[in-house]
Amino acid sequence: MRDWWKQWLTNLGWSQSLLLGTLDIVLVLALTYMILVIISERRTLWMVRGFIILMLASALSGRLGLPLLNFVLEKLVIGCAVAMAVALQSEFRRFLEQLGRGEFRQLFQPANLTIPKSDSVIDEIVDAVKELSKNRIGALLILETTGPIDERDFSVPGVKLNADVSKELIQTIFQPKTLLHDGATLVRGSRIVSSGIILPLSGRTASRQLGTRHRAAMGITERVENCICVVVSEETGSISLAERGILNRPLTIRKLKESLDARLSPTVDREAVAPGLFSLGRQIGGKALTLVSRLIGLPSTASRNKK
Repeated sequence: MRDWWKQWLTNLGWSQSLLLGTLDIVLVLALTYMILVIISERRTLWMVRGFIILMLASALSGRLGLPLLNFVLEKLVIGCAVAMAVALQSEFRRFLEQLGRGEFRQLFQPANLTIPKSDSVIDEIVDAVKELSKNRIGALLILETTGPIDERDFSVPGVKLNADVSKELIQTIFQPKTLLHDGATLVRGSRIVSSGIILPLSGRTASRQLGTRHRAAMGITERVENCICVVVSEETGSISLAERGILNRPLTIRKLKESLDARLSPTVDREAVAPGLFSLGRQIGGKALTLVSRLIGLPSTASRNKK
């Protein structure tokens, strides 16, 4: 079998080492693309880039015969891999679940961004929070930023509503005598998906001024990166915004509006982390042709157009 394989490669004019090298590069590119797909936020992409640079530096130090530097970089790469697994646990969990279910096509499909369809949605949320704060009615809103949240990240999913966002509905949900006022409300795009959601609490030591709602907002934003939480305190009426486990408080209505506009407004330019697979192939093909033409001394397409 091995002799037949070598003979077939020889007939094609390929050596076994060349084929394995090409396959190695293709697999690394595919793995890198899948990592970019499962990461839905550009800020996290810088962390992945730093990790890739560390791996390249470690491989280069081994090639150059620098054993001490290679040893240090290898240990640093392992530590960073563990840290990334903890920081991106929800993304890695989704990646492993899709891999286990055999959903290989979805691994190469970037998730669609889910943001409010218009600025009026933000205005409705801000107006509702203003009235809730004025009347000192406790509230907890989960706002998705770059993609849908997996309900398995919730302790209890809550009650499905699937209604348009409106300040009247938000105020009604959090009225003290309603059955859903104690839980959180999930907002996806311009729809209120569900209410009465029970969230995991943060394990961080919080101030005594912070109640269960604040710890729940910190807990879910620690666990899931593609969401922010707006909290209204029942005791003081103060407004807080939780993001990535950090609680920003107290906020004025104007500051809340500015913060939501910066994160949720459809007018904000959101560049995709990973392009579509076919567009990525065209980009790689175009750059490869440019590189080959430079190596063999042919003029590039741009230079030919100029002439």
